[in-house]
Amino acid sequence: MRVGDIANEGAVRYGKPLDGVRILALEQMQALPFATQLLARLGADVVKVEHPIEGESGRGALPAMIDRAGRRAGATFVRNNLDKRSLGIDLKQPDGQALVRRLAPQFDVFAENFKAGTLRKLGLGYDDIAKVHPSVVYLSVSGFGNTTESPYDAWPAYAPIAEAMSGLYEYKRVDDQPPLVGPAGALGDISSSLFGTIGVLAALRQRDRTGEGQYIDIAMYDAMISMSDLVVNFWSMGLRPGGLGPLLIMDGFRASDGWFIVQVGREHQFERLAHIVGHPEWLDDERFATREGWRVHLEDVIRPAIESWAAGKTKLAASDELARAGIAAGPSNTAPDVINDPHVATRNMLVELARTDGVDEPVLIPGNPIKMSKSAEGPETEPPCIGEHTEAVLRAELGVTDTELANLRASGTIA
Repeated sequence: MRVGDIANEGAVRYGKPLDGVRILALEQMQALPFATQLLARLGADVVKVEHPIEGESGRGALPAMIDRAGRRAGATFVRNNLDKRSLGIDLKQPDGQALVRRLAPQFDVFAENFKAGTLRKLGLGYDDIAKVHPSVVYLSVSGFGNTTESPYDAWPAYAPIAEAMSGLYEYKRVDDQPPLVGPAGALGDISSSLFGTIGVLAALRQRDRTGEGQYIDIAMYDAMISMSDLVVNFWSMGLRPGGLGPLLIMDGFRASDGWFIVQVGREHQFERLAHIVGHPEWLDDERFATREGWRVHLEDVIRPAIESWAAGKTKLAASDELARAGIAAGPSNTAPDVINDPHVATRNMLVELARTDGVDEPVLIPGNPIKMSKSAEGPETEPPCIGEHTEAVLRAELGVTDTELANLRASGTIA
């Protein structure tokens, strides 16, 4: 699907579930922008506040493209800011802080992902905004939270910091190798965004019932402890480093053109696997009578058998044969595999953003995974240039005059 397209046109008459919800987002990088983009895709009107000259820090990421204004737009920014408007305000300026406080009552949700405590120092914390907008739903996403003391309050945090602290990296680290950083993209950012999105939707629903807003405090560290739930859960149930680990086959195996993944966790699945790979004798072999035996003999017996069976098959063909027999399997895809997958195309899971810098091939951005029968999907709008909508927003929301705009520009509060 291209930016500007509508996928399920039959649902257009229903609109979108968050039509009418308005979000003012003081955001940067991905831990909040992913959430607000998702909310925008569901119909919310999202206005992001960023520095009027430099923009938010995600614009400085690499790789990058040149935007319509001739400025660099980093990949982190491009993939997290569809369907938003940009308001350029210098939050370090007292006039900028005052502008944001004036704007806040025009929005249902006030969201920020600065380092804990930063907005309180700028007079833009929850208490400050609730004073002018008592029913506000205020979302904070930070490394270690805002509402309780943490020994890490002074620490900045990006996704891999929260991921590492959750125990996930050590859980997957092999022998004396260094931790594999970022094994699932920006999981620390995206998980925080998803929990923040759930919190916003729940708080809006509660406000419908009570008329009261509230503060939602999301810590990236908390989100990653939740996402890597098996780390402490398995430890508490007796699994230790150097042991057999989870008692199931959940491993990658080589095919003719790459790798495929198989998960076998029940005895009837192991029986099917044995027959498919041509080793029905495993079913009478005492070595495989328990799941512990599957793990003990994975490398010396099971892997060679599966990889011998798959040697003449592609990873997709091997997965297909296993899956059709009721065994969970799937190819370990490369980026081109994903791009060319017919499922991905059918589900509109890649959005094409035309380049604005003379490059023919479009930028690909993951689509909205939430498919709803009575909610229009798209059209998406391209990421905004820095401060592209500043004048329009200030005029529409605050009735700012030409003179006031000129004064704000002269002071550097807006650009």
